Amino acid sequence: MTAHQSDLDLWPIGNCQVSGLIDSRGGIVWGCVPRVDGDPTFCALLNGESQDVGVWRFELEGQCSAHQEYIRNTPILLTRLESEDGSAVEVLDFCPRFERSGRMYRPVAYARIVRPIAGNPRIKVVLKPMKNYGAEVAEATNGTNHIRYLTKGQALRLSTDAAVGYILENRTFRIEEDTHFFLGPDEPFVGNLREQVRRMEQSTRSYWQHWARSLATPFEWQQEVIRAAITLKLCQHEETGAIVAALTTSIPEAPNSERNWDYRYCWIRDSYYTVQALNRLGALDVLEKYLGYLRNIVDSAKGGQIQPLYSVMGVAELNETTASWLAGYRGMGPVRVGNAAYKQVQHDCYGQIVLPTVQGFLDKRLLRMADDRDFESLEQVGEMAWKMHDQPDAGLWEFRTRQEVHTYSAVMSWAACDRLATAAGYLGKDDRASFWRDRANKIAATIEEKAWKDTGETSHYGASFESDYLDASLLQLLELRFIDPDDGKFLSTFEMIERDLRRGEHMLRYAAEDDFGAPETAFNICTFWLIEALALMDRKEEARSLFCTMLDHRTGSGLLSEDMDFETGELWGNFPQTYSLVGIINCASLLSKSWNTVR
Repeated sequence: MTAHQSDLDLWPIGNCQVSGLIDSRGGIVWGCVPRVDGDPTFCALLNGESQDVGVWRFELEGQCSAHQEYIRNTPILLTRLESEDGSAVEVLDFCPRFERSGRMYRPVAYARIVRPIAGNPRIKVVLKPMKNYGAEVAEATNGTNHIRYLTKGQALRLSTDAAVGYILENRTFRIEEDTHFFLGPDEPFVGNLREQVRRMEQSTRSYWQHWARSLATPFEWQQEVIRAAITLKLCQHEETGAIVAALTTSIPEAPNSERNWDYRYCWIRDSYYTVQALNRLGALDVLEKYLGYLRNIVDSAKGGQIQPLYSVMGVAELNETTASWLAGYRGMGPVRVGNAAYKQVQHDCYGQIVLPTVQGFLDKRLLRMADDRDFESLEQVGEMAWKMHDQPDAGLWEFRTRQEVHTYSAVMSWAACDRLATAAGYLGKDDRASFWRDRANKIAATIEEKAWKDTGETSHYGASFESDYLDASLLQLLELRFIDPDDGKFLSTFEMIERDLRRGEHMLRYAAEDDFGAPETAFNICTFWLIEALALMDRKEEARSLFCTMLDHRTGSGLLSEDMDFETGELWGNFPQTYSLVGIINCASLLSKSWNTVR
């Protein structure tokens, strides 16, 4: 194969236990075992020019092109590889997920079917899993119809009806019939491999298509919304309900910036936005699982400080180290494991726990409705929001070397008290409703006093109480219902944000220098926040135009990463980024024509 440079033209597969990212040549270049924050068995994506280890690829002899598409409304990927002599194969990739014996079957497994469709194709199977974050290739042992790879923690077993010797010796061979590969738990494969893998694919296809059928999509941009929703669900670790910010670590936010972070953890903030977006589509299964995760986090906090992020298992300590054996994305290290942001103080998290949890008291569709005990527990979170609303923190942008009283955090604390008042009123707890309403009003008054900046020449809300610089999170004052879109204070703030932070069709988080200097790329969710604000301000044509432009920047898989070069449009940052997919869903829901216009 010719030299290949990693890019973000990636296609996720997964089953809410494990996931994989498949590149434009059909190779699995990223995948962690036994879960999203585990050891990357497949890590070529982050290994610079070393693309022949940490990968699972089918190399077609004389390959000249590749075409990829998902099976409709599923994360099952179909890749067609074509050769110069006209030979071709199709590769069907999926991670099994379906109900079996009354439980969800979602093994630590990757299934692949290779099918000859033209000529006399010859392929080589390059399967080189690694362990210890790229430190070494996993040793292999084999039997007649399987290969065991001694990866970290637990071995993986490849069961196949291909000739095992060809795989072990890296030999090219002719594919004359459908050939099946199942890389999964180190146990004998039960049943006929061909029949079982095909049955798994059909059951997995049926599961996802039925799940997608249940979504209340907007009339316009249905395919875009369904793809974003499926991918958001892949970012949930179903065992606990945690939702990760992205499936990767250490894709730089900008070239050679060292803004490389491990996003394979559950941020309270990111998860709030994810369940909020999926709620708009009626995907309550993700919310219900996540609320269970939140209840465990709140119980563990015992009324004290809650961290901004935890592992998918709820582990608090996420010590940050580097994987020195991996060169990084395009050689741009470091590759970080863990995230020191868990040590930070970020007070917005209290509002982001209260807001989704309140739905548990109000939504009659839920299997488990919240009760009085849940309300008492949630009040402890409200107490922390009240206590911390005017105290400095690192803010949602996670500054590592400075703290201020960030307006966004204060508004989230206001939202916590405001929504607690709503829930109390619904539960008939009038005294508690009055109590929390009074606190919400006091926080709002503090925000108006401290965050509003009037210099005589300009007036706007500032990003913090202490300074008058701007950041894009101020656009969220609308979404949180702190202020109306026609309020003069918001209009003047919006005007200043556009002037200082907008770069053509893109938005910066902020323009001021941070721990790493001035931002070099736009933050995609901020552009979607701009679009939402334009729509709410009745500038819908402008909003629609900008939204369509953002959709044009998606990868072939229909997804986005965290960041974008505002000059070239190249994607940067971890992938797929839940924030960015949330933006697609929210803006489509806000801007779409009504179904009533067509039926």
